[in-house]
Amino acid sequence: MKLSRDNEACRSLAVNEAPRAKECAAPTQRSSVTDRLRFITHHAKQILLIDVSKCPAAEVERIFRAVPELVTTRPRGSVLILTDFTGASFDQEAIRVIKETAVFDKPYVKKSAWAGAENLPQGFSENLIRFSRRDFHISKTREEALAWLAKD
Repeated sequence: MKLSRDNEACRSLAVNEAPRAKECAAPTQRSSVTDRLRFITHHAKQILLIDVSKCPAAEVERIFRAVPELVTTRPRGSVLILTDFTGASFDQEAIRVIKETAVFDKPYVKKSAWAGAENLPQGFSENLIRFSRRDFHISKTREEALAWLAKD
């Protein structure tokens, strides 16, 4: 199978992340940013869902690069964010982009929650909290995180 230039990153995934490589094999199979980054409503609250679940590191990076476009269109201190990290993979570049996004978006965010954070690299949570000067509520499931975000 010949990989297109857009799918060059999949070549390395085939060895280390075989199950995820299939998801990345063709552009029509790849999840678009709009599928993974969208506002949802939970108990009458609008919540920005950043769904990087089961994504390879390159996709995590791509999704987080798109976050500021949505967040900065909202009033300062108003955005509720749920990030689902369940089954996601990370590399240094993905981690760097997540950190930069957290700092850049801080003025617009009211509350942030994470689901599936057990996949995050050791010490990442503490490092991100210090670096961004933001708090992140950590939940085991998406449902728990949504409930926490929706309550005032």
